[in-house]
Formats: sequence, structure tokens, C-alpha cells
Amino acid sequence: MSNRLQILVPEALDGEVRKAAERARLPVGAWVRRAIEEKLDRQGAGLPPDPLAALGELAAPTGDIETMLAEIEAGRS
Repeated sequence: MSNRLQILVPEALDGEVRKAAERARLPVGAWVRRAIEEKLDRQGAGLPPDPLAALGELAAPTGDIETMLAEIEAGRS
């Protein structure tokens, strides 16, 4: 059995959801259901909701990719 869930979203968010659904080649409803399921699965597993945001919060050192690759290669010698 399915239940209807109706929510109001700002116009900009609606556009982003529609674009994401189109990229995934899914109807908007299917994309939203999948996004909700993924969010709930991540919470149930104790994982951060957005892995990239969690990485950003680490405040790890960053730099130019060429410099970083050169430093990695230098460390292998």
C-alpha cells in the first residue's frame, strides 16, 4: 500500500530536483523516493548525511593538485 506525501518546496529546489531526476532518467517521484530512502539508510547506519560535506568539515590540508601529486611521488622515492 502506498501513501501520498505532499510537500511544498521553493521553486529553485523544485528545479534542482527535476534536473537531478532527469539526469538519473527517473520520474521526479521515483527520484525523491530514492533520495529519501538513501537518507534514511545513511542515518540508520550512523553515516554522515553527505560524505563530501563531512570530508570538508575535517579541515584537512589541501592544495594544488599538481603540487600534491608531486609531493606524493617524492614520498615514494
